[in-house]
Amino acid sequence: MASSSTIPNLSLTLNCQTYIDFKPPLPNYLSFSYSKRRRPPCLFTVRASDSDFEAAVVAGNVPEAPPVPPIPAAPAGTPVVPSLPIQRRPRRNRRSVVLRSAFQETSLSPANFVYPLFIHEGEEDTPIGAMPGCYRLGWRHGLVEEVAKARDVGVNSVVLFPKIPDALKSPTGDEAYNKNGLVPRTIRLLKDKYPDLIIYTDVALDPYSSDGHDGIVREDGVIMNDETVHQLCKQAVAQARAGADVVSPSDMMDGRVGAMRLALDAEGFQHVSIMSYTAKYASSFYGPFREALDSNPRFGDKKTYQMNPANYREAMTEMREDESEGADILLVKPGLPYLDIIRLLRDNSPLPIAAYQVSGEYSMIKAGGALKMIDEEKVMMESLLCLRRAGADIILTYFALQAARCLCGEKR
Repeated sequence: MASSSTIPNLSLTLNCQTYIDFKPPLPNYLSFSYSKRRRPPCLFTVRASDSDFEAAVVAGNVPEAPPVPPIPAAPAGTPVVPSLPIQRRPRRNRRSVVLRSAFQETSLSPANFVYPLFIHEGEEDTPIGAMPGCYRLGWRHGLVEEVAKARDVGVNSVVLFPKIPDALKSPTGDEAYNKNGLVPRTIRLLKDKYPDLIIYTDVALDPYSSDGHDGIVREDGVIMNDETVHQLCKQAVAQARAGADVVSPSDMMDGRVGAMRLALDAEGFQHVSIMSYTAKYASSFYGPFREALDSNPRFGDKKTYQMNPANYREAMTEMREDESEGADILLVKPGLPYLDIIRLLRDNSPLPIAAYQVSGEYSMIKAGGALKMIDEEKVMMESLLCLRRAGADIILTYFALQAARCLCGEKR
């Protein structure tokens, strides 16, 4: 490829076949100088070939280049010490934005988020006091609008949590499998509007139970396992029939994944996935969620079915059972306080791992940001990145819309 320049002390034979635009420059400007002074008009431009430039360099006529930058000075008082005799300096790979970006091991994308949405029978969107920015959405309008906002920034997966009227709650939670109940109606509406939306559902009796527990309560306070599983299977089938893509048993009853897989397959829903709440701990981080759904247990606690926060190895037992029973996704809840459990499942299972950044985690970050004690946006993004780094493939987070907007470069 021909280049436009001039070569000092290089004899060239100019002819009309080789050179064009004959306007002989003045001899003083036949150089490689980087001078910024204004040159007088040239009469013509010489176009030399690559071989001419190479010949000039071989002959010792090396073009000028900017000088080597000086070594930055240390501040006064800096001690003069010999260089440490270390071969590996990890900071070399962190010294610029470009290098840090090139070597980043963990990425975060809106596609990693599942957006939990609260729904109710009303028309108005009701704010949730303990969860700033979250609402009980009217299932006809507010929900559809919120899903549209999420899809605009790449979040195309949602999970639904219903606020059920007290009058429809019962000890056995029969409303959970009403084909015209709030959740099946909402699924049908969303699928009609957004056929490619991925809809996760919650499978548990606590929103439908007059006792507020995830299962049927015996008169002595014992949560009945197998009877509850029977109800949960009917709930999962009703949700699948309405169009759910992933049913998510959060109840922590023994054997429910296997029974649910059989029930779904028997009804022709082999394509519907099961995301099991594999390691759901009896955590104190759930408080704001229970306010949102008015689902606090009427008595006692959930420690006979949810896991002890002190236990680590027990998660492996739950993981093995869920895998053998046909779970498609394994979930850890809560998220950030249980990074070790996420990593445990990630290292021991080939299945996708989900993490639930629960209401308490969300509310603490929101409160800290409101009080100017932390930078809300930075802490939000760091917390989500940490969940991914620990091994979560997907994250259920109330920050889904806000974080996706941040990733897309939108202002808060």
